[in-house]
Amino acid sequence: MNAIIVVPAYRPDPALLVLVKQLTSSGDYRRVVIIDDGSGSEFTTLFTESQSFPGVTLLRHAVNLGKGAALKTGFNHVLCEYPDAKGVVTADADGQHAPGDIHRIAERLGQAPDTVVLGARRFADNSKIPWRSRFGNQLTIGAMRLLVGQKLSDTQTGLRGLPLSFLPHLMRIASTGYEFELDMLIACRHQDFHVVEEPVAAIYLDGNRSSHFNPLLDSARIYFVLLRFGFISLLTAAIDNLVFLLTFPVVANIAAAQITGRIAAVLFNYLAARRAVFLSRESHTVTLPRYLLLVAASGIVSYGLIEFLVSHTHLTVFAAKLSAEGTLFIANFAIQRDFVFRKRKQEPAAVTSTLDT
Repeated sequence: MNAIIVVPAYRPDPALLVLVKQLTSSGDYRRVVIIDDGSGSEFTTLFTESQSFPGVTLLRHAVNLGKGAALKTGFNHVLCEYPDAKGVVTADADGQHAPGDIHRIAERLGQAPDTVVLGARRFADNSKIPWRSRFGNQLTIGAMRLLVGQKLSDTQTGLRGLPLSFLPHLMRIASTGYEFELDMLIACRHQDFHVVEEPVAAIYLDGNRSSHFNPLLDSARIYFVLLRFGFISLLTAAIDNLVFLLTFPVVANIAAAQITGRIAAVLFNYLAARRAVFLSRESHTVTLPRYLLLVAASGIVSYGLIEFLVSHTHLTVFAAKLSAEGTLFIANFAIQRDFVFRKRKQEPAAVTSTLDT
């Protein structure tokens, strides 16, 4: 099976050895790449033992850099050493992923090498799922559906099949902690990689105590990724409205004030949205015309709404503008997400999720 297994590990327990033994004994995988993310000298023996299994490569960080950084170290190794691989399957080191599930994710990746495969845990009996895993996953699912347009049942799974062609895009993402896995899903959307889910078991050993996920700190990092969508959009709206508010008393013309405010907002929003929100690396010759088309269309619709509200209600011009822009906020965001900054590439072979089968 032409997939490389990548396992980031920080201060692991012996479950890592069990996992590596099971994976290497099956003979299905060319290599298992383990990344010691600065675990310290007291874990040297465990990592040395894991390296003794056939087909295992051990990479080390001198200090703890975060799960995202460890994954990127593994991706870089695979790209350099195994350029003919179908891709990688990432798995956690704490025993949460059964070897059989890892095998099925690798199989699906082999069937559709341009598709990202997520191992979606079944959460049928929530009473058996540790609260920090249940809480974080459910909140992130809702936020992702609203802000990113991803209809996924498990956004925080560490079991993922990633095409080799996707890895260079992931290595350019700035995040280095648990938020990297959320950025990965955003990159899937905007690099136009199809995402499917494969049902896997939800395994939590000893209440998931071996996990190094901090419910407060790491959740804050994850939601910062999501909040930046709204923050940049709100800041853009603030610039637009402030310039409009300052300009209208001077020119006494809705259209002129609207155009002035829109130009000021565009100068800020285009670059911020392109790089910090939608993680786009498409050429400006592709994204800028789309963006300007959206700005022009949105401006015309907004102008019409403002004129209508001023003429048919008791709203002031500025209140009418806030109402109009608020109405268009979600539509503008969705169009930027799905049209302006989304990379287009050849559709992969049709692959359907087995979650509902």
